[in-house]
Amino acid sequence: MRPIILFSKMDFSQSNLFGYIEDLQELTIIERPVRRSLKTPEEIERLTVDEELGDIERAVYLLSSGQDIQGTSVVANLPVLMRQNPAETLRRVLPKIREVLHVAGVEMQLTAAVSFLTVLQEESVSIHTYSHSFLHIILQNLEHRDAGVSNAWLETLLAVIEALPKETIRHEILNPLVSKAQLSQTLQSRLVSCKIMGKLANKFEAHIIKREILPLVKSLCQDVEYEVRICMCRQLEHIAQGIGTELTKTVVLPELVELARDEGSSVRLAAFETLVNLLDMFDADDRSQTVLPLVKSFCEKSFKADESILVSLSFHLGKLCNGLYGIFTPEQHLRFLEFYKKLSTLGLQQENGHNDNQLQLQTLEQEKKYISVRKNCAYNFPAMIVFVDPKNFHLELYSIFFCLCHDPEVPVRYTMAISFYEVAKLLNSGVYAIHKELVTLLQDESLEVLDALVGHLPEILELMTNGGENSGSESKLLSIPDLIPALTTAEQRAATSLKWRTHEKLLQKYACLPHIISSDQIYYRFLHRMLTIILTNNVLPVQKAAARTLCVYLRYNRKQEQRHEVIQKLIEQLGQGKSYWNRLRFLDTCEFIMELFSKSFFCKYFFLPVLELTHDPVANVRMKLCYLLPKVKSTLKIPTDKHLLQQLELCIRKLLCQEKDKDVLTIVKRTVLELDRMEISMDAEQLEKEKQQNEGRSTNINDKIFEKKRRDSKTSSVLAKSITLSVPGNSSGTSAGKEDKKSKLVRSQSFSTQALHPKYSNIDKCPNKSSATGYTSSVSGLGKSCMLSFSDDSFRTHSTGNSGNAAFPSSSSSRNLFNSADQKTTGNKESQSRKMSIKNRKSHS
Repeated sequence: MRPIILFSKMDFSQSNLFGYIEDLQELTIIERPVRRSLKTPEEIERLTVDEELGDIERAVYLLSSGQDIQGTSVVANLPVLMRQNPAETLRRVLPKIREVLHVAGVEMQLTAAVSFLTVLQEESVSIHTYSHSFLHIILQNLEHRDAGVSNAWLETLLAVIEALPKETIRHEILNPLVSKAQLSQTLQSRLVSCKIMGKLANKFEAHIIKREILPLVKSLCQDVEYEVRICMCRQLEHIAQGIGTELTKTVVLPELVELARDEGSSVRLAAFETLVNLLDMFDADDRSQTVLPLVKSFCEKSFKADESILVSLSFHLGKLCNGLYGIFTPEQHLRFLEFYKKLSTLGLQQENGHNDNQLQLQTLEQEKKYISVRKNCAYNFPAMIVFVDPKNFHLELYSIFFCLCHDPEVPVRYTMAISFYEVAKLLNSGVYAIHKELVTLLQDESLEVLDALVGHLPEILELMTNGGENSGSESKLLSIPDLIPALTTAEQRAATSLKWRTHEKLLQKYACLPHIISSDQIYYRFLHRMLTIILTNNVLPVQKAAARTLCVYLRYNRKQEQRHEVIQKLIEQLGQGKSYWNRLRFLDTCEFIMELFSKSFFCKYFFLPVLELTHDPVANVRMKLCYLLPKVKSTLKIPTDKHLLQQLELCIRKLLCQEKDKDVLTIVKRTVLELDRMEISMDAEQLEKEKQQNEGRSTNINDKIFEKKRRDSKTSSVLAKSITLSVPGNSSGTSAGKEDKKSKLVRSQSFSTQALHPKYSNIDKCPNKSSATGYTSSVSGLGKSCMLSFSDDSFRTHSTGNSGNAAFPSSSSSRNLFNSADQKTTGNKESQSRKMSIKNRKSHS
C-alpha cells in the first residue's frame, strides 16, 4: 500500500520531527477559518425570518433590519418581485432599496445595477414608469467612489438611454450633463460624461448635437487630464456617425488632428485608432492632405516609442493601407509595404547579451509585445495581399508568408493557420505557390495550429487540387506530392494526444478526401486506418467520426473487390466481434450506411447481419438494435423485400417471446407500436412485373377453362345422342358421370390454389402459446398494411385478367361454386335418363 511505503521512507529524527509538527500546525491553521465560518445559535436566530410573511413583507423586513447578505438577496430577487407584484414592489420595496444603497457595499451595488438592467430588459413596467421610479436611483450612483461600481451603473444607464424617449433624455440626462462635464467636477464625473455623450450622439438631430453636445465635446477633448482626453477621443467615432460627414469634417477632424499631436503617447494612439476607423467618412482631399501626413509621422515615430504603440499599429495596418490605397504614390506604397515586412519579423533577430535579472525581465516583456506584433501581422496578411495585388504575391509577400508560417511562436502560426483559407481564396489560380506551407502547418508540432487549420481543410484542399488553371483529375496527386504523408502524420499525432476533440474534428474533415485524391490512395492509406480507429480507440465521438468517414470512403469506392473486402471486415470484426463495444459500433456504422447508401445496398449486405444481433447476449446491444429497427424497416420495399420483412417480423416475435431483460422488453414493445404505424414503400417497377405475370397466368387459366368447357359440352351432346339411340343402361352413364365429376373436382382444386397466393399461406407461429396470445394484439398490425395491399393487388390482377369472367376470391368459395355446378349437372342427367326410361316403357306397352 502507498501509505506503508511513505512511512517506511520517513525520517523520525529529532530535526525532521519538528518539521512534521510544523506541517501539522499549518494544516490546523488552514482549518480554523472553516470552523469560524460556522454560525452560532445567536447568529442563526438573528437570520431567521417568520415563514408566514409574504414576499413583499419579507423583502421590506430584510431591507430594514436584516444583514447585508440578506439585503443583497432581496436586491437580486427584485426582477422576480416586479413580475409577481409590480405595484407593491414599486410602492414598498424600491424606496427601501434606494435608502439602503446610500450605505451599501460594493456587492450590493453591483447586484442592484444588474437587477435594474434586468427589470428594463424584461419590460416588467412601462418605460415611463421605469424612468420615473428607477432612473433617479441610477443617476445618483453613477459617481460612486468605486470605479467598478460606477462602470456597472453606467452600463445600465447606457442601456436605459436606448429605450427612453427624447424628451426624457433631454431633461433628465442631457441638461445635468452640462454641469457634470465641467472642469470643476471630479475626474470620474467627467469620464462618465464622455461616455454618455458618445451614446447621446445617435439620439438627437444634428442641429441639437451641434448646439448642445459639440461644445462639451470640444471642452473634454482639451481636458487637463489625459484619461479624459483618451476617453473623449474614443467617443469621437460614435459622435461622427451621429452628426454626419459635413460636421465630422469641420468639427471632429480638427480635434483628432490636435489629439494626434498630443504630448501623451496613449492619447496619440487613441487618436490614430479613431482616424483609421473613420477613414470611410473622409473624402480623398482629407485623406491625402490631413490623414496621410499624420499616419506617416505616427509610423516613423512608432519604433522609437513604446512597443504598445507598435502592437496597435500592426493591428490596424491592413485596414489603414487599404483605406489609403487610392492616394498612395508608388513610393509611399512601397514604404508602407516595407514597414509591414519589418513588423512581420520584429524580434526574430534580437541579440541576447545581458545577464542582469531586471534586464531579462524587461526583455521578456518586450518579447511578448513583439510576438503580439507578429501575430497582428499574420492577422492582416490577407489584407496585405489585396494591397499588393494577388498577382504580385510571390514577388512581394511570399517570403513574409514563409516566415510567418515558420515563426517560432505558436500564436503566430496559429493565426496563420486560421487565415490560410482566406489567403488561398485570394490567390485563386496561384494557390499552388503556398502548398509547401500547407504541408508545414499540417505537420506542425502544436495541435492548436493543426486544429485551426482543420476548420477549413476541405475548402483549402479543393482549392489546392482544383484551383489551378492546369489542374485536373489526373494530376491530383502531382499537385501536392507531400499531401498524403502530411495528412497521415497529422492524424497519428492527433490520435496519440489527449485532445480527442481535435482528433474527432480531423476525422470528420477527412471525409472530403474522395474529392481530392484517388480511390486507391484512400483505400491503402486511410480506409483501413479508419477501421483500426473504430476497433481500438476508446473515445466514442472519435469512433463515430471514423465510422462515418469510413462509410464515405466506401461510398466512393467503385472497385467491387475492395468494397466486398471492407463489408466483410465490418460484418466479421464489428458485427460478429467478441467485444460488445464493437457490436455497438457496428450498429452505429449501419446507421451511417443507411444515411449514405441506397436502401437496396443496405438490404443486400447489412440487413440480415443486423437482425442477427437480436440473439446478442448483451442487453445493451439488443436495446440499441431495438432503437434502430424503425430505420431498418424503412429500407424495405414491397414486394422486393417481402422475405426480409418476414425475417424482421420473426425477430420481433422472438424478442417478445424470449426477452428476459425488463428494459429491453419495454423498448421492444414501444418499438412494435412504432413499427406498426410505419408504412413500407412500394416498388412500383416490381409490382408492374408481377402484375403482368399474374395477368398472363390468369389468361392461360381462362383459355384452359374455355377449352375444357367446350370439350365437356361436346362430350355431353355425344352421350345424349348415344343414350337416345341405344338401350338404356346404368353402367356407362354412371362411369361417365363419375369421370366428369372427378375432372370438375380437380379443376376446382386447381383454381382454389390459384386464388390464394402461396407466399402468404404459411405464417410463423410463436413457440410459446401464452406469449403468442399476448403478441397477437400488439404485432398483428406489423406489416399488415403492406401485406394487405399486396394481397389486394394480386387478387385484382386475377379479376381484371379474366375480362369479365368469374373471379375466384378464395379456395372455399371456389369449391362451393364447383360443387353447386356438379349438383346441377348430375340433376339434369338423372331427369333426362328418367324421361328416356318412361318413353321406352310406353313404346313397349
